[in-house]
Amino acid sequence: MKKIAAFLNAFLIVSTASCFSQDHHAAAAIPLSPEIARRIQTEVRSRYSVPSQIEISVAGPDASEVPGYDHITVAFTGGGRVTKHDFLISADRKTLAHLEKFDVSQDLMSKIDVQGRPLRGNAAAKVTIVNFDDFQCPFCSRMHATLFPDLLLKYGSLVKIIYKDYPLVEIHPWALHAAVAANCLAAQDNGAYWEFADYVHEKQRQVSGQNPAEATANLNRIATDVAGRRHLDSQKINACVTANDEASVRASMAEADKLGVDSTPTMFINGEKVSGAIPPDAMRAILDRALVAAGEKPPPADKPAPSVEGARE
Repeated sequence: MKKIAAFLNAFLIVSTASCFSQDHHAAAAIPLSPEIARRIQTEVRSRYSVPSQIEISVAGPDASEVPGYDHITVAFTGGGRVTKHDFLISADRKTLAHLEKFDVSQDLMSKIDVQGRPLRGNAAAKVTIVNFDDFQCPFCSRMHATLFPDLLLKYGSLVKIIYKDYPLVEIHPWALHAAVAANCLAAQDNGAYWEFADYVHEKQRQVSGQNPAEATANLNRIATDVAGRRHLDSQKINACVTANDEASVRASMAEADKLGVDSTPTMFINGEKVSGAIPPDAMRAILDRALVAAGEKPPPADKPAPSVEGARE
């Protein structure tokens, strides 16, 4: 599920090993006229299908390190969030380019905080799958079904799977509360988190109900039921779910934004970014490649089903 501010069709990609920096010794950039600023807003809204309720603003320009271009920042405001993206505008103000830079100074996986997150698979595995997930996203439901149980059964001793929160609050009204409830369960029991995750991903339509209030009540009930079945401290679970502390979920969302996540599901597999609900065969190919790179032997390929004697082509 694409975020409203997804920049998947970049005009220009600039790759370096350092964060964006400005040349403070370059000549000051000529300010944008109101007409040019309006054209930028119109072009960005149209090209990226930004909904009307999202406000677009333009800041800058200032000097860039790309000859012939100045740097501007385009900000998207809506749903209680602000996301900012770097663009380039030509000196003659006729060409807009999307600036995307990559920091390769350190291993990408080291930038993802997985401390204390529940996991499935082998905690000592050399291949790590971190999935930025949205409990209400239908594509996340599809990816979840691909990962569990089949791929986990096949690769469970060779990989570890960790979910991080990235609810698309602009379009999924109950996804954030679902993440809070799941984390309340995870605080007491790793398995409770996954039982909740399995159920909610499979039963998204039933969870949604008729309105967000009904969805919230359903999520609270599901969390309570899971806690009861696993003999957890239901009183603490209920208090945690009712408090609805969003801090850790918001922190995960901010982390994802810094990593360039703009859709769900988005997975990082030993540093390789994979966006969208990919089919099982593609997922197996990625895992096999990661295992070989890590010095591990992938599991044997599935044998094709035997043909029926006398069957016609």
